[in-house]
Amino acid sequence: MRQADATLVAQLADSLARRIDEQGLRPGTRLPSIRKMAEQSGVSRFTVVEAYDRLVARGLVQSRRGAGFFVRARSGPLTAAASAPPAVTLPPSARVDVPWLLRNMFRESAAPGMPGGAGLLPPEWLDPEMVAAAVRAVGRSVRGHLVSYGHPQGFAPLRQQIAGHLQNESVPAHPEHNLLTTCGVTHGLDLVARHLVRPGDTVLVEDPAWFVIFGRLAAFGARLIGVPRGPDGPDTALLEKLAAQHHPRLFIVNSAVHNPTGHTLSAGVAYDVLRIAERHDFLVVEDDTYGELHPGGAVKLAALDRLNRVILAGGYSKMLAASLRVGYLAAHPQILQKLADLKMLAGLTSPELGERVVHRVLMEGQYRRHIERVRQRVDDARQRCVKGLLRLGLRLPHEPHAGMFVWADCGRDSEAVARAAADRGMLLAPGTLFSPSQEPSRMLRFSVSMTEQRGVWTELEKLFADGGACNNNTQPYN
Repeated sequence: MRQADATLVAQLADSLARRIDEQGLRPGTRLPSIRKMAEQSGVSRFTVVEAYDRLVARGLVQSRRGAGFFVRARSGPLTAAASAPPAVTLPPSARVDVPWLLRNMFRESAAPGMPGGAGLLPPEWLDPEMVAAAVRAVGRSVRGHLVSYGHPQGFAPLRQQIAGHLQNESVPAHPEHNLLTTCGVTHGLDLVARHLVRPGDTVLVEDPAWFVIFGRLAAFGARLIGVPRGPDGPDTALLEKLAAQHHPRLFIVNSAVHNPTGHTLSAGVAYDVLRIAERHDFLVVEDDTYGELHPGGAVKLAALDRLNRVILAGGYSKMLAASLRVGYLAAHPQILQKLADLKMLAGLTSPELGERVVHRVLMEGQYRRHIERVRQRVDDARQRCVKGLLRLGLRLPHEPHAGMFVWADCGRDSEAVARAAADRGMLLAPGTLFSPSQEPSRMLRFSVSMTEQRGVWTELEKLFADGGACNNNTQPYN
């Protein structure tokens, strides 16, 4: 369809939709026939057909075979207020748990004015137009391919680009033998767990660590054991002891820009982790979700190990668009083939449209500059966030090296603080969710994006004043 025709379709459909919303066309009213509407509007019949089809898709109009198009009965006009997501809510008897945080996190992504710390970069910090331009370019250039299956291992040109990027970071990733695209990092980690974890297996995780992986591993019957995480990485002395005692199948670790602390693995700890993994024969899964927020030079376990016993998971959703679910796994060829087989069993193939969009962004050379701009904005916001939290009396055992989170000690039970914050319409993530033991914690994870949200510091000041001053003499836990 030409651009002019598409505009006429949209204008006609929007005009009729407004009349329906304003009750100018009441439920049950029969719309003019296609011929008559074309004559009245001065457009072609094809334009009317497209406009009517759009109204059907919106649920405003019903098509009755042989009778025409009729306005559907509805309970009332769908106003912006009616469609807005609810505020952060927590019934008195409900737990502050991972499902609660996830539900409200995605409500926050739909309502960007809500203050809080969900863990998503605001759309205005990213570059929606860059992504939209790539979508348009892909639509114009590869129409025939958009209605066919993609390659099960992933769009080959994108895998070639990922391989080149990883090779520049000394990770020996071959696009055919070592790379598999996924629907984001979460999907990649899920494939790894499905392939490697059996009921009763021990899996070591960092403590604190990303809470979603705890639920996925528990669903597969894994026994989770936490390894304390410090500024330089996991406690390797305890890692050695736990590995000797429990014979783990896996150890999952954030190397660069750890979630939630913002710390990065030191070279010495990285070598120790790999030596321990070799001595006790377990695999290491390296989660690189936030690695691009590191200013550069971070140690990659996959580079040191040469993809022998390390599986690397990365992706593009955090830095391009949350809805653009494109990630990858890099692994030894034997492991990768098993992961590719699982991917086909679960979803047959790859959703190639998103992968082509990411490929287009990378191919046009804007991505590196985009990352630098986003990183600078995140760094500036993190510095302001740290200063603001310190002014409120919170304590930072170790300031973050990089990234979009600040891990702070509020001096009291952080679950109680999260409940009080929810009553004020704010979403805060208590430290108990980030530990596999789920023990009480004084730690809270703050998202640095809240520094630019109107009134958030006033609300936080009231929140901590209502509960008493934070005790800066207490020692952090979790």
